Amino acid sequence: MSDMLIDYYKAIEDSSLKMLEAARASDWDGVVRYEGACAVLIEELRFKSQEHELPPEHRKEKTRIMQRILRNDAQIRILAEPWLAQFEHLFDGQPQTMH
Repeated sequence: MSDMLIDYYKAIEDSSLKMLEAARASDWDGVVRYEGACAVLIEELRFKSQEHELPPEHRKEKTRIMQRILRNDAQIRILAEPWLAQFEHLFDGQPQTMH
């Protein structure tokens, strides 16, 4: 049963890739649809992971999947908010401070 946990990560990655493809096509309804699918999968994974542990042999794969999901998410954000990329350039090389 714990082998199935990695399948959830793979399905989330697949859905995040579909979100990115939809964003590239300016299909924002598609982005929202795939985002909803991701949310359902994440909730199912959260529930299943309370009952089962990810086997050690899948942990590196999980890390690689999570990195790809984060890259997809970053690209979607750039496509969704083009001004964000321009805004970030203003702060390149500036020290980050929190107030």
